[in-house]
Amino acid sequence: MSKNVLEETTTKEWQDKRDRFVAKGVGNGNRHIAAKAKGAIVTDIDGRQYIDFAGAIGVQNVGHCHPKVVEAVKKQLDTYIHPGFNVIMYPSYIALCEKLCEIAPGSFEKKAILLNSGAEAVENAVKIARSYTGRQAVVTFERAFHGRTNLTMGMTAKVKPYKFGFGPFASETYKAPYPYYYRKPEGMTDEAYDEQVIARFEDFFHDTVAAESVACVVMEPVQGEGGFVIPSKRFVNYVRDFCTKYGIVFVADEIQAGFARTGKTFAIENFGIVPDLMTVSKSLAAGMPLSGVIGKAEIMDACSLPGSLGGTYCGSPLACAAALAVIDIIKEERLNERAEIIGARIEKRGLVWKETYSFVGDVRRLGAMAAIELVEDKLSRIPDKKRTGAVVKYANEHGLLLLNAGLKGNCIRFLAPLTITDEQLEKGLDIIENGLDTVK
Repeated sequence: MSKNVLEETTTKEWQDKRDRFVAKGVGNGNRHIAAKAKGAIVTDIDGRQYIDFAGAIGVQNVGHCHPKVVEAVKKQLDTYIHPGFNVIMYPSYIALCEKLCEIAPGSFEKKAILLNSGAEAVENAVKIARSYTGRQAVVTFERAFHGRTNLTMGMTAKVKPYKFGFGPFASETYKAPYPYYYRKPEGMTDEAYDEQVIARFEDFFHDTVAAESVACVVMEPVQGEGGFVIPSKRFVNYVRDFCTKYGIVFVADEIQAGFARTGKTFAIENFGIVPDLMTVSKSLAAGMPLSGVIGKAEIMDACSLPGSLGGTYCGSPLACAAALAVIDIIKEERLNERAEIIGARIEKRGLVWKETYSFVGDVRRLGAMAAIELVEDKLSRIPDKKRTGAVVKYANEHGLLLLNAGLKGNCIRFLAPLTITDEQLEKGLDIIENGLDTVK
């Protein structure tokens, strides 16, 4: 699309064209039209700037159009765009797999494959686990989100909008209990609640599916679409040990939580355990479509027939070039440390809001993966989706790109680029605070 086309066409005209030519099922959090983006700022075709607290749903951890990413992609464009790794190999695919194996948790030998989307990575992790174990069942968790393909819809919890009217879904997918400390029984300690959830987890494998039938347990170390719900170290370690005991492949879904978002390169590192397989995407390539599965070499090689894994566009050279730059940026700019600083600032403001507003029920974070949960009142803790939507709408109308999350849609999530400046961060938080004031 040329610059002249943008200059000569109005926002209203683009909106009308969108309504005429783009399917209704595609969501739009903000109906303005982006013209350019840099760092944590997106500018629309009318010249209006937005501070980005959405990051294309967690894609822009290193910021929009980071100079090193742009340089790497432009350099690749001058060489070739896509000869197809299945047709003829190229260095960047192999180099990125090597780099991912180096930075992924675990001292064992690892291998990786590259794909296109998060859902595709999850599907391939399941294929690999099924091939390795000879089992069929797949276990995810309450409130899980793993994608919109047929298999991953079955693994996902939220019905509307992700699953409604799209069945039947793939068989042999099951959802186990996952802790939610804000919603534990009144007066119960976190330790007692862990005991309760673990007991339910054990019952699940007696009442719902036998452990011996399960190929893999796929866990988000922090639930993303489910509301940025954070489990305890004890629970995650229990699940890891359970998988080891029964020969189940433990898969960490790092698609939204990975690449420095939680203050660690991968969120699972916060829990002191090592997964068998790990799925990655989103911020891996700073906006270029790319995903991957990384894991124990013996498990990855269970799919031994050439062609059983892969696809036409998997591991695009442009995306690989971007990803190699992203991994360098995270280290050079110390984005793990920056994530903790950003998260602490968000938490500080959030705790003030919790004291100030009767409808701010919870503030939670792991690094910069943070959320506030809005409720009708703190006693009932009834989810307030309407008020949450009003705050998100206010933010988008006042210069802040913002998204909700949660099974009930009542959580405001923070996914700002980790390169955001302190000034931009505080200004964005001010807009949210003004929204909280306006809708109370």
